[in-house]
Formats: sequence, C-alpha cells, structure tokens
Amino acid sequence: MAVRVVAGILSRGGRFLVCQRRGEGAFPYKWEFPGGKIETGEEAAAALVRELREELGIEVESAREVFRHAHAYAGGPRVELAFFAVLAYGGEPRNQAFRRIAWVAAGELEDLDFLEGDLPLIRELRNGGLERLSKQKGLPS
Repeated sequence: MAVRVVAGILSRGGRFLVCQRRGEGAFPYKWEFPGGKIETGEEAAAALVRELREELGIEVESAREVFRHAHAYAGGPRVELAFFAVLAYGGEPRNQAFRRIAWVAAGELEDLDFLEGDLPLIRELRNGGLERLSKQKGLPS
C-alpha cells in the first residue's frame, strides 16, 4: 500500500520555498517541499493546511493541486505525491521542523540534494514554471 503525501509549493519573487530534513529519521539532510503524510480519513487539502501550520507556522488560505505522481523508493516505501500551489497564506514562513529552509530560484533547485520523489516536479518547474503547471488540465481546481 502506498503512503499518500501532500506538499506545498510556495513561491515569492521567482523563488520557491524548500526545506532540508534534519539528520535523524528517514532520508536525512535531503531537500524537499514542505508537507507530509495524509492521515487516514483526511482530505489532501486538509493535510496540506495541517502540515504547513506544523512545519512553517502559516495558515493556508488558498491552494490548488497542480501536480501529482507516484514514486517507489528503492528498498523503501511507494509514495503517491500531490503537490499544491499555495496561492495565499497568512503569516510569515518560519522553520519549525527542518534543519533549514531557503527560498531558491527554479534554476537552482537541481543543485540541491532533493528527495527522488520531488525530482519530476522540479523538472516541471524548470521547464515551464508554476504558471504552466497551474494551467494543466485533469487536476481538480
């Protein structure tokens, strides 16, 4: 059974907010977009709100799913990832759960050691940006 995961894409001035995992736990020091596991019975959008509140101390006001895919980690879990463009939020993102957080330009994302499951999204961001992703058909509004 796959682990269902949600992640938020926050952008500001052509940069994206990315987070580096701590040294303990799974995938130490890997970079990722903020988010986490969807709990049993929880909707993806509700999980996004909860996770970004816990990890960054912000209140998501508006978000739209823009990218989805599945990834199987070698010797590890299979994950189903749903990425949301966070269109509006209250508060200023602050690090509450990571080794560090950073605002990074799309062209610099591939320079970081990202989780493998995030790489297809990074390629999409590099090839057309969030605006193109937001216009794709087939995902819920």
